[in-house]
Amino acid sequence: MHIRHGLLAATFAGLTIAVANGAVQQPRPAPPAQTPPTQAPPAAPPGQTPPPESPQPQPGGTQGPGRGGRGRGQLPGVFPAMQRPLADPAVLERGKSMYSVNCTPCHGADARGGQLNGPNLLRSQLVLADNDGELIGPVIQSGRPERGMPPFPLPAEDIKAIAEFIHSLTGASRGQGAPPESGAPPPNIVVGDATAGQAYFAAKCSTCHSVTGDLQGIATKIADPKMLQNAWVSGGLAAGAPAGPVIAATVTQPSGEKVQGRLLRYDDFVVTLLMEDGSLRSIRRDGDRTKLEIQNPLDAHQALLSALTDKDMRNVTAYLVTLK
Repeated sequence: MHIRHGLLAATFAGLTIAVANGAVQQPRPAPPAQTPPTQAPPAAPPGQTPPPESPQPQPGGTQGPGRGGRGRGQLPGVFPAMQRPLADPAVLERGKSMYSVNCTPCHGADARGGQLNGPNLLRSQLVLADNDGELIGPVIQSGRPERGMPPFPLPAEDIKAIAEFIHSLTGASRGQGAPPESGAPPPNIVVGDATAGQAYFAAKCSTCHSVTGDLQGIATKIADPKMLQNAWVSGGLAAGAPAGPVIAATVTQPSGEKVQGRLLRYDDFVVTLLMEDGSLRSIRRDGDRTKLEIQNPLDAHQALLSALTDKDMRNVTAYLVTLK
């Protein structure tokens, strides 16, 4: 009993001391935030116009030239190579000229590889890791003889300009490794002879196709010449083409019964056909005792690929684009 009263007394004493300390040691209020004084721009010398004030960046806004911006009023790109600052326009123009003379034959005008089989610089790990020409410069100066690249003993400022121009291409790309955006219209692939294409069509294609039948108005259905060319070469399997041809099959079972339908799938064990009434029928294959005959309209197109020349392909495309 006495022990319990002693413990209670000690507890109340502790609470009293804590309350007393809390009453004495009140937290001091935080001092008001002080705004740093605004520094006025330095006064211009007499007779000169003071320089304009630099605009302050706004949080979340687009950035112009500089770290984190692409220099065209757009949001920074996803990859670091697309976020580095652009060099001075005069440096980029100088780098473009030097690149065109010395680098285009191997690396191409858009840095994706040229006629002399140079590598794609937009995907080069060396270019992507370069910051200020410290990696690109030594390669230009010393070359890579083991890979067929000769040295280019150019002045340091020219090499720096070339490096900055290459970085401007990676910064202007739609994605890492993609070519820079261009406002130029796509190239026109209709460069063949329509008359020669008509003659080729009559000799090679007219047994299966007709310009007054299945191909009537084909150039209206597929207005893009590139898609039209892909469609007729592939037999209608290319993207943008109308529905592809129907592949039919005839299955002769060991009993002699024949089943015909649209072939959906087959392997060494089962053949699945789509019947005329819309039902599916799967037929088990019994080795060589089950005969499968496939009527594929694309067989002629597949055989044509080994004999079709670029010239004949362009001529036929030039003829088909006239079938409006």
